Amino acid sequence: MRRVLIWTPLALFAIVFAVVASGLLKPGDRVVRSAMVGKPLPQFNLPPLLAGKPGIAAADFAKGKPRLLNIFASWCIPCIAEAPQLMKLREAGVEIDAIAIRDTGEAVRGFLRQNGDPYARIGDDKTSSVQLALGSSGVPETFVIDAEGKIAYQHIGDIREENVPELLAQLEKAK
Repeated sequence: MRRVLIWTPLALFAIVFAVVASGLLKPGDRVVRSAMVGKPLPQFNLPPLLAGKPGIAAADFAKGKPRLLNIFASWCIPCIAEAPQLMKLREAGVEIDAIAIRDTGEAVRGFLRQNGDPYARIGDDKTSSVQLALGSSGVPETFVIDAEGKIAYQHIGDIREENVPELLAQLEKAK
């Protein structure tokens, strides 16, 4: 009996180690997907963040042509990383609108000056209320909005070069 008690802590440690190691080697999917995919955009009307660039409203999207809606912030490092891909999408003829989260006009102006400006419109979401209504859990996130103003697809995280063909395919499918 005494021998069993001596080895019990080691056995417990081995079990805990195995559980932790399996979680590290094969982590569960912790991405929170929007429940809004397949549904119309929630009603919103955001004021412009920058002079000379219009704000954005849900009504802007039901105009018969699919578009991207990018949720971003000037203080977001992955947003800087995805900027070249957004510029490539714009050069490919994709209309991209944006919602700036908890940001200032001055900071966004600097961000666009450094990283390029792919956006037709930028709405100012000071309280993240529209971001939350979209089911977005962070920045950056990009939504494909179909020709009728419904959310057709959600891309979580920064857009990388390998994601561009998928976004183009989703835009084509959303026509």
